[in-house]
Amino acid sequence: MRLVQVMVPAGKRETVLGALDDEGIDYAVTDETSGREYTAVVSFPLPQAAVEPVLDSLREAGLERESYTVVVDAETVLSKKFEALEARYEADEDTTGDRIAREELAARAQDLAPRFTTYVLMTVVSVVIATAGILLNSPAVVVGSMVIAPLIGPAMATAVGSVIDDEALFGRGLKLQVLGFAIAIAAAALFAWFVKTVHFVPPGLDPTTIEQVSSRLTPDFLSLAVALGAGIAGAVSLRSGVSASLVGVMIAVALVPPTAVIGIGIAWGLPVVVLGASVLVAVNVLSINLAAMSTLWYSGYRPDNWLRRDQARTATLFRIGVLVSAIVLLSVFLGGTTYISYATAIAEQDVRDDVEGVLDQDAYDRVRLVDLETTETDQLWEQPTDPMPEHVVVTVSIPPGATYPGLAADVRAAIAGESNGVTVEVRFVETQRAPRVAPPEVASVPSPDHANAIRSLEPPAHTPQLGEVAVSR
Repeated sequence: MRLVQVMVPAGKRETVLGALDDEGIDYAVTDETSGREYTAVVSFPLPQAAVEPVLDSLREAGLERESYTVVVDAETVLSKKFEALEARYEADEDTTGDRIAREELAARAQDLAPRFTTYVLMTVVSVVIATAGILLNSPAVVVGSMVIAPLIGPAMATAVGSVIDDEALFGRGLKLQVLGFAIAIAAAALFAWFVKTVHFVPPGLDPTTIEQVSSRLTPDFLSLAVALGAGIAGAVSLRSGVSASLVGVMIAVALVPPTAVIGIGIAWGLPVVVLGASVLVAVNVLSINLAAMSTLWYSGYRPDNWLRRDQARTATLFRIGVLVSAIVLLSVFLGGTTYISYATAIAEQDVRDDVEGVLDQDAYDRVRLVDLETTETDQLWEQPTDPMPEHVVVTVSIPPGATYPGLAADVRAAIAGESNGVTVEVRFVETQRAPRVAPPEVASVPSPDHANAIRSLEPPAHTPQLGEVAVSR
């Protein structure tokens, strides 16, 4: 519910009040005595979905855009007319009950996009914390950095400014995004370089071995789905008038960690890390903007002046087209990494099947597979069409004293066939098992008279336990 207060210009009082009467709206009129060009202040409650159409009706009745209009939240309204008005707008298929007015949408977008200095400071702090968390391989610290990242505001400001033809709001959101990310990458790189220089991390650390880094080097189509979902959620929360805090965290999930990874790649001089994380950031930024802009346009937000609607439509469709084209171009990279991930998983499963096939032979009936590790090529562009692991480590358990000198060769033959590009290492673990020993039987006590006899029973000095002794050789 909303409470609307409107300053009525001179000569428009009867027209404005007549429009409110036609809508069946309860209102209160207060005379304006400040001596300015306004003659009265009209206050009236409205359902959330009725704010935009009622304000449009008032403008058609002569209420100028420059007049003083205030829209605030209302907790409770007790009025039969208001209940009837609320029921009418809930039944109206052309309105959405959770859709806020265009004016409220613009105001919320302005509030979400903070001043440039505040935005930059909070973004830098967030990405520095994320960089530290990634180098520590601490998911908790990385999540904490997302909570304080103010990244939802610029994306939503860009989308809102486009659909309602507010070039100032659109330009502000675009400026915050471009400059903010450039400064964030520089801050992450400087912090990572400082950490590396003063040896806050172990010397010789390879960042690609950190899970928080490696997981963001090969973005696939699932990354695109995450970013699109975050953009849609941001637009829906904005248009519904609900808190955008949690959605802001979701958007930060898609942007803050990969931005920190770019800085780490720059500090360590790793082009592959910089390339993979940069593609991920670019895809996420473009997808969030595309999803937010499309969602708001589909929700029916347009400029209040019908003469500007064609201009807004042309500009918005052009920007959506540019975003789609850029995402399609980057999708070539996403498609490649998606295929490589799929093919690698299939190759690893084939290797496991080949190893198990060898161990199923009668000559190895007492050998059990314990673990299987595969190592692929490090460079994405060196991955073959049908990726084959470069190195395979097979760990098996064998009985004490048993030897299987031909197992490595048999495994390699089964894995590689006629290929000479795969090396196989077999590790043997001797396993001993003690036989199961039944626990001693304890006679049952037929009556309470034998309680002392039960307490006098002593537990056995030693109960044999099933155990294993592993010896690696």
